[in-house]
Amino acid sequence: MRTCHTTLKLSAILCLCALVAGGLGAGVSLAQNTPANLTIHADQPVAKVSPTLYGLMTEEINHSYEGGLYSELIQNGTFRSDWSGILDWYLVQGGSSVAKMSEDRTTGLSAALPYSLHLEVDGASPKSPAGILNGGFWGMAVRANTTYHGSIYAKADTTEIGPVTVSLVADQSGRVLASAVISDVGTTWGDHHFLLKTGEIDAVSTANHFELTVTHAGSLWLNLATLFPPSYHDRANGTRIDLMQKLAAMHPSFLRFPGGNYLEGNQITDWYDWKKTVGPLVNRPGHASPWGYWSTDGFGLLEFLEWCEDLHMQPVLAVYAGYSLRGEHVTPGPDLEPYVQSALDEIEYATGGAETTWGSHRVADGHADPFHITYVEIGNEDMFDRSGSYDARFAQFAKAIRAKYPELQLIATAPVTTEKPDVLDEHYYLRASQFFDDVTHYDKTDRKGPKIFVGEWATREGTPTPNLGAALGDAAWMTGLERNSDIIVMASYAPLLVNVNSGASEWVPDLIGYDALRSYGSPSYYAQVMFAARLGDVRPASEVNGGGPRFFYSVTEDTAGRRLFIKLVNASSDVQPVKISLPGVSAGPDSQVSLLSGRDTQATNTIDHPANIVPVDRPLAFTGNTLNYDAPAYSIQVLDVPLSE
Repeated sequence: MRTCHTTLKLSAILCLCALVAGGLGAGVSLAQNTPANLTIHADQPVAKVSPTLYGLMTEEINHSYEGGLYSELIQNGTFRSDWSGILDWYLVQGGSSVAKMSEDRTTGLSAALPYSLHLEVDGASPKSPAGILNGGFWGMAVRANTTYHGSIYAKADTTEIGPVTVSLVADQSGRVLASAVISDVGTTWGDHHFLLKTGEIDAVSTANHFELTVTHAGSLWLNLATLFPPSYHDRANGTRIDLMQKLAAMHPSFLRFPGGNYLEGNQITDWYDWKKTVGPLVNRPGHASPWGYWSTDGFGLLEFLEWCEDLHMQPVLAVYAGYSLRGEHVTPGPDLEPYVQSALDEIEYATGGAETTWGSHRVADGHADPFHITYVEIGNEDMFDRSGSYDARFAQFAKAIRAKYPELQLIATAPVTTEKPDVLDEHYYLRASQFFDDVTHYDKTDRKGPKIFVGEWATREGTPTPNLGAALGDAAWMTGLERNSDIIVMASYAPLLVNVNSGASEWVPDLIGYDALRSYGSPSYYAQVMFAARLGDVRPASEVNGGGPRFFYSVTEDTAGRRLFIKLVNASSDVQPVKISLPGVSAGPDSQVSLLSGRDTQATNTIDHPANIVPVDRPLAFTGNTLNYDAPAYSIQVLDVPLSE
């Protein structure tokens, strides 16, 4: 199934982008670079720079949420099953204990979860307990002196089954790292909360699992097991701290969510029905993601919005527009109207006050204050809809949204003519050599047309995360984005996240890699960090003469702080000499440069070696109005230059 979906999207992108083999590899020798003369007229602003240029795009792919950003440690906490049994759960039978587990479709927990795990224990004792265990998402990270918050719904046939013990256990030694007792399981469903507190641990690892056991015979029904480590900003049902810290370091101005193909689903029946992702977890049924695994929707619409809140990002809300990944579409008109109403309700949930119908639902879900939204995207990659219905579908959504929310900016995912969009979303997945050749793509874009959102883009080299060659392609492309940031209002690399364990990835490369314990940034990640951290508000006039065929640059200026940010990309195998001139002004003290470089385009970072390619910051001796700078081979650098008259 995953191969099928990957092939589907790849073939579509191949069709769209006409991908060909390419890229600048190690050992390719370019002619020696001629010196580049870069002149920057700091007192001549040419265009404004979009303050929202750099942001994040996200969807459920590569276990981005389940087993990724969503910090839930238990896999399949709702006990879904297939022909082989209940997925990711296994029996615990010690010594003389006898037990079996099965799915019970007659004993449901809720309308959303109309089934349960039935644990039948025929024999157990304190020395021979029986129960179930879960190994998490390719392991379960357990740290010393840490409190884990858990819960589970349970009921028993009689109270004679006695207390239920929950534990974190080391795989190899069997050592119990933390445990708690649930003593009040009754004969009706109860939501039981517990804390698992670890002490000292010899070695932190992922080789651990969660156990639930009993010491008496009887029947136990279970559903909705959760276990959370400390989360970012201590949110309940929250996000993983190390991944959020890496995202925060990217200085993102917006988040586009929930996708991507995740918004569409494979068929119309799999669309992202946001109303089923809000409220208590017991009311969230989950749904199939288009990438071959189940989404519990524990990370739902409100969690996306709170993610924006935590990282101070603008929400870019994508609403389902009646087209799904395998080609099904909803006919414009009455058939489409329920989906239009759903979009209106979704906007009201996010932005409405407590006096509104769906705003009151958000308040009941624990977030009293409305969220501020500027952009709403209608659909995803609707250029692939062969029915030609997107023009009419977009118009139906746009008219309804503008009638109720005239202040919103609407994003189209394909060219339309009936109702003019404010912004057009364009996607690019190319090789490094293609991005080098396409850096001037937007230089001659009609400034009178819709603004541009480069909602998905990446240099597709490296696995599972980009290598240095890919980072050079990315950085070159970003110089073009910055040079045209008067028309490009937003841009976001995709995909953002990947669980690097075998079987967890459906798409490569991806910006940030992780397993259950660790995470790392790719060279492309650091290029994003470097560019977004130093972005001015205007683009001053500049010109370059000379330079090698793989030399790229952009310049922006922070007018309030009187600083120039000069981005230089040397994607060749030779040093690139650059003479930087600032007519009319001089560089002040404390100039500095942030440099990302390596000896080979295939050099990269990995989960075991996360710091092979990382930025190095150092002072820059630039105190007059001229600087001679040598950009190393295969390098990306950002020069931060304060100005004085």
